[in-house]
Amino acid sequence: MSQRQDIIVTVQQHIQEQQHLHAPKATGEFSWLLSGITLATKMIQAKVRSAGLNDIVGSAGATNVQGETQQKLDIYANKVLLHCLGVRDSVGILASEENEDPVLLKRSPGVGKYAVVFDPLDGSSNIDVNVSVGTIFSVLRRHDPDIDSGHEEVLQPGHEQVAAGYVLYGASTVLVYTAGNGVHLFTLDPSIGAFILSQENLRMPDQGIYYSVNEAYRDAFPEEYLRYLQLLRQGKIGHGKKYASRYVGSLVADFHRTLLKGGVFLYPPTASHAQGKLRLLYEANPIAFIAEQAGGMATNGKERILDIVPKSVHQRTPLVVGGRTEMTEFERVSGEVRKNPTQCATALAD
Repeated sequence: MSQRQDIIVTVQQHIQEQQHLHAPKATGEFSWLLSGITLATKMIQAKVRSAGLNDIVGSAGATNVQGETQQKLDIYANKVLLHCLGVRDSVGILASEENEDPVLLKRSPGVGKYAVVFDPLDGSSNIDVNVSVGTIFSVLRRHDPDIDSGHEEVLQPGHEQVAAGYVLYGASTVLVYTAGNGVHLFTLDPSIGAFILSQENLRMPDQGIYYSVNEAYRDAFPEEYLRYLQLLRQGKIGHGKKYASRYVGSLVADFHRTLLKGGVFLYPPTASHAQGKLRLLYEANPIAFIAEQAGGMATNGKERILDIVPKSVHQRTPLVVGGRTEMTEFERVSGEVRKNPTQCATALAD
């Protein structure tokens, strides 16, 4: 729970406090931007809550730029975020999973200094069966607000993110965000319509007892992932306890558990998707930023996620994210496999 249990702190109050502490000369543009995200996600959660009572579930009969079937809620969530952020003067560029190209907003010279990239509804294919879904976002500072190119301004490595976060629509609606000074969790109180501080300066446990991966594709995983999963199941990491498998199929839900309970989430490359399937800019980068701010680590299997220089808006990547004990062991196993793949393959067969 929050260290300030005797008082109610809304997300807007908390952002203002953080700005006063870490950026006393802030103009308020950033907090106004984030209020656009919280407004949009409140509207989305209202639709999610009533999804079975109106014509908002199911496929929309179209595909997005990724070639994925769009759900009706995908389209709604995307429109809401584009609108709520588009009317904020501080936002100059919007890039979404659902749009092929970034939306460049026409602003006065020197205005619109932020770019926001987002996945409007992660895990939306689960909505029909009442499984948790979420919204993921990343905020970048534009290098030149007057440049007439959305692509150039959003293709920044993850360590340049100004802020990142996600909203999980589950048993309760929670907002988790970081602006580079710790990770903070807020819970939507439906009685007053505000996100209330629940946990401040959240820390990911150094080691957990769960791993999360879609093992249906296990036969297609690279060797280092197979070796690592074997060690998890055998209890040969850290505390010596065997890890249990937990997999929801919504990135936000699986990572949220990992953030709170520790452990590791893996989305390996496969033979059919050698570059992975998660999107770097609006899925892996914000998740990695949050993980590192909470004391965890994130990699694509070979290098730190936040160091990757993106080449395209919808670039994909493998992702391994979790506590320091799990991640350190993954890096060790990966290094061993790269040095001596034959020996490791023999060990797997034993």
